[in-house]
Amino acid sequence: METSTISFSSSSPPSPPPPQPAPADLDAVSLGRLSKNLELLLDPTFLNCADAEIVLATGGGDPGDGAAAVGVHRCILAARSRFFLDHFSSAAATATATATAGGGGEKPRLELDGLVPGGCHIGRDALVAVLGYLYTGRLRPPPTEAAVCLDEGVDGCNHDACRPAIDFVVESTYAASGFQISELVSLFQRRLSDFVNKALAEDILPILLVASTCQLPDLLNQCIQRVANSNLDNRYLEKRLPDDIYVKVKEARVPDESHSSILDPEHEKRVRNIHKALDSDDVDLVGMLLKESPVTLDDAFAVHYAAAYCEPKVLAELLKLDSANVNLKNSSGYTPLHMACMRREPDIIVSLIEKGASVLERTQDGRDALTICKRLTREKDRNEKSEKCKERSKAYLCIGILQQEIKRRSIILEDQMSADESIATPLIYDNFHMRLLNLENRVAFARIFFPSEAKLVMRIAQADSTEEFAGLTSANFSKLKEVDLNETPTMQNKRLRERLDALTKTVELGRRYFPHCSDVLDKFLNEESTDLFFLESGTAEDQQTKRMRFSELREDVRKAFTKDKAAGAAISSSTSASSSPRYERKVTHSYRKGKLSR
Repeated sequence: METSTISFSSSSPPSPPPPQPAPADLDAVSLGRLSKNLELLLDPTFLNCADAEIVLATGGGDPGDGAAAVGVHRCILAARSRFFLDHFSSAAATATATATAGGGGEKPRLELDGLVPGGCHIGRDALVAVLGYLYTGRLRPPPTEAAVCLDEGVDGCNHDACRPAIDFVVESTYAASGFQISELVSLFQRRLSDFVNKALAEDILPILLVASTCQLPDLLNQCIQRVANSNLDNRYLEKRLPDDIYVKVKEARVPDESHSSILDPEHEKRVRNIHKALDSDDVDLVGMLLKESPVTLDDAFAVHYAAAYCEPKVLAELLKLDSANVNLKNSSGYTPLHMACMRREPDIIVSLIEKGASVLERTQDGRDALTICKRLTREKDRNEKSEKCKERSKAYLCIGILQQEIKRRSIILEDQMSADESIATPLIYDNFHMRLLNLENRVAFARIFFPSEAKLVMRIAQADSTEEFAGLTSANFSKLKEVDLNETPTMQNKRLRERLDALTKTVELGRRYFPHCSDVLDKFLNEESTDLFFLESGTAEDQQTKRMRFSELREDVRKAFTKDKAAGAAISSSTSASSSPRYERKVTHSYRKGKLSR
């Protein structure tokens, strides 16, 4: 008997089953997913399940980030790192047992400064990057805002060897070396070696220091040779480097005119004495040394030295000697203003500008003061999203000051010059005490609305060293100053005159660097009643009205400050291509001509 077979067919062939991933692909997907999950543990916004903290050294954290520690998980670090396993199983375990016995229940805190060599140099971003590698097995690219400078634009920095990029890798090397992660140390060493071939000579010094601390001999020798062949001044290197490293650099230098400081030993001794006097903050002694020898401030590059290493008040006192060229260039091609910008100290920058330092002078490689500041400042320091009335970073303050000075020097108009000569309506009063009272009131409002800038200009004008005039700006009217019975009318008039002069200069500086903000304050002080300062006086409706007007004024000042920043940035970018010596002479000539025509 035959058996029939029935088959079913369709018009199209059956679709093949979906390809199954190979076991290796499955492992890669699983590991990638695991890495992403573990990376969440380092996110401060994630669940606070860390059982220990690594505390950043003083100054290691970023200003304003509100966090001086990074939460970590001991079990993960101990499993991934022999360094942390040994640490947690010894000293940290003892500390944890002690805390538990005491009933405190606090998380163990590891001080980064004492945990690893060079820990004081490690910032939060670099620490999180290295810890992220221990958690996930992957090294993420550095965050852009932490490794990119502010020098942008067509002719700006390409960010392949600017200071923020170098600093991030240097900090990461300190962390990787301290935590004994050899594969990361090798990777970072190669990156730093590339930086040495591209970076500016002064930016190599941090690489040299990390190579010495982390015992990377090949990188150290490369840095020493590069620095030795540079035009960096010996005194600068002696101040910045440890003694043993400086000796090696000095020995590697070819003895020629560009590297020899001063041939006359007696001259060298006198110069060092001036520098020692500056180190001791003794400007009077500097004056005596100048009288007793033929050495001048310019011979000793004393203003350069003070701008780089001394307190702002010391430099201000030194500039009062009126015997130095503030635009003198040292053997490296830097003016004192360039040195101050490398230090990013706003008080010193303003003091030099007030004495005639040119913001248009350029270094041998074509950088002006603003470019120096921008290439040292991270995108993170821009601080544009900071809270109102919150102090900004010194680095960004320096950029704002330089931008305003470039604007002032580039666009000299008749109305600006007349504005510089008139302080504002509060000074038209004939009564001396009323003038002083209005200046106190004006400066008090400035300190409320932009505290960083007001504090800076008050220091430069030395208003912080004069006694406040009791009046509308007093914190409490009931707290009147005690009368000094030994103070004669002449002494009192002198004291009040000093305060008036200091406040006047404060307002002038504010008008120069923040003209739009000054206009808003002018309008407010002309139109509003001064009792607005006492928000708690009057009826409930009066208080509500005052608070609303106060908020409106705060917003007006914020908008005006934004205009000042935008104007300074636009002018600085437009003048960067035209800041030649010929152009600078033209601007100076126009300014003098305008003054003479008045």
